[in-house]
Amino acid sequence: MYAVFRETTYPSDISIAETAQFQEFQRAHADRPGYVGTVVAQVGGGRYLTVTLWDTAEHMDAARESIGPIAARLLNPMMTTPSVLHGTGPVVVNDLVPASGATDQRADI
Repeated sequence: MYAVFRETTYPSDISIAETAQFQEFQRAHADRPGYVGTVVAQVGGGRYLTVTLWDTAEHMDAARESIGPIAARLLNPMMTTPSVLHGTGPVVVNDLVPASGATDQRADI
């Protein structure tokens, strides 16, 4: 499994996850081959830290190529500063626990 770590900043008076643009962007991610999931944390001042997980490096790289124009169209106009890619790489620890009642879908690494 591979991860992409990114920081984005939006106006602090909007809840980005509730916007139609963000929801459309998330659907575009989910439609890509190899998509495992995304975790987004609001860390204050309109800043969000995002971890997106992919099955393979090839899926991650292909998604970056196809998702870039979608992000430019949907998310970039709402950002107060350009997004920052902090890094990508193989996941070396995965102890995520599925939500209550969900089946265990943890990947073996």
